[in-house]
Amino acid sequence: MLIDGHDGDPLVAGDELLSHPGFWATYLMWMCETEDGEPAAEWFGADEADADAAYEALAANGNWPVFRIPFGGGHTAVVMSRNLPDDSGTEYFVTHPDWQSGRHGYLATVDGHQAGPGLSWPELIHIANTPDRTAPGIHDPHARLLLLLPALGDDDAPADAADVIAQALVQIGAPADEAPSVAALLLDHPLWEAAHWSLPGESPLSGGERPHGGILQCDGPYSPRSGVRLAQGITPEQTERLALALGTWPV
Repeated sequence: MLIDGHDGDPLVAGDELLSHPGFWATYLMWMCETEDGEPAAEWFGADEADADAAYEALAANGNWPVFRIPFGGGHTAVVMSRNLPDDSGTEYFVTHPDWQSGRHGYLATVDGHQAGPGLSWPELIHIANTPDRTAPGIHDPHARLLLLLPALGDDDAPADAADVIAQALVQIGAPADEAPSVAALLLDHPLWEAAHWSLPGESPLSGGERPHGGILQCDGPYSPRSGVRLAQGITPEQTERLALALGTWPV
């Protein structure tokens, strides 16, 4: 069983797909579409045949590829291809083995009824750079960043954010001369507008304690993280450990 709560789904580990020459083009190219033109697989160091073959593997109805991204405190960020014939999409969420069965921290969904954003820039970078190498999954920081990039939406991303993404692209095989312009498109993808993130204010009823364990909230109207706990039904102690693992609390 790869993911608790998905016992009946045809999940398969997607780790080997990352080495396919067309994977990153298939996974990220849609984020680079503009009114001025269509993106090209060559931007990611692949060709159209590579991208088509990777798409067939990623979107096969009989398998749902899962990419596990283990980070601090035993948590795992998950990217899951939901390959239902009439309801395909990609789910982004967080799990922990100590959480009540089937409980997930919902980040984002990319499909016809998308929800997001699900990660701030500091969270994305922290997760990418804190791999738990004792747990199964993807440990390379560049691949981790790019896998979670579609869940990002942060209007306060730093000035060098595109440079960081460009460096990751070069590391996974994108041409160095294409990487800066591709990174800029990825950072400004059209799925949802960039949002603002903040710690919730201290409640007068909380005794000075931050509600939700100090986990950032998003002001995006379609974000699963707008004014609610990242993971419903987990204990306050588990919420606090999640906040620590996300790198945003204590501050």
